[in-house]
Amino acid sequence: MKREPSRDSLLNLLLPLALILGLVLILSLNVGEARGERALTSPLETWLKVIVGYLAAATEIAAAVVIGGAVIRGITSYLRLLFARSKQHFDATEAIRLQLGRVLALGLEFTVASDILRTAVAPTRQDILNLGAIVLLRTLLNYFLEREIQQGEQRRLPEPEIDRSI
Repeated sequence: MKREPSRDSLLNLLLPLALILGLVLILSLNVGEARGERALTSPLETWLKVIVGYLAAATEIAAAVVIGGAVIRGITSYLRLLFARSKQHFDATEAIRLQLGRVLALGLEFTVASDILRTAVAPTRQDILNLGAIVLLRTLLNYFLEREIQQGEQRRLPEPEIDRSI
């Protein structure tokens, strides 16, 4: 069951536009919450903030390690390809690009998790709005990245041969 091409193109246009509109809307809402309202905190909340802060930092480090490792691996693969003087240069660079794109999408997921962790303990309304804006922005980036990866993978697949004997 295939969708109509016009419906797919409309969906591919409306989804990013809706995400951008949502991001602009969230960023335009500036809740001026006084910091004095959150002055009373329990010892448990203080400890939770410390623990969650360390977890969020570890998640950001994991994202940096994943992305950094992929960049180093991509550079070494490209340099090997460059000095090998292979005739499959375009196809191999496309494979490197797609592999890096997949890892960048994973890194974006780690950074979203880190932002969610930072907002998990006793968030203010402004913290929640900021988190919403950040998650929307990263979701938008991830959407376009995934779409680019899918298009790249479709370009790499060989076209099926049509049986003309019928």
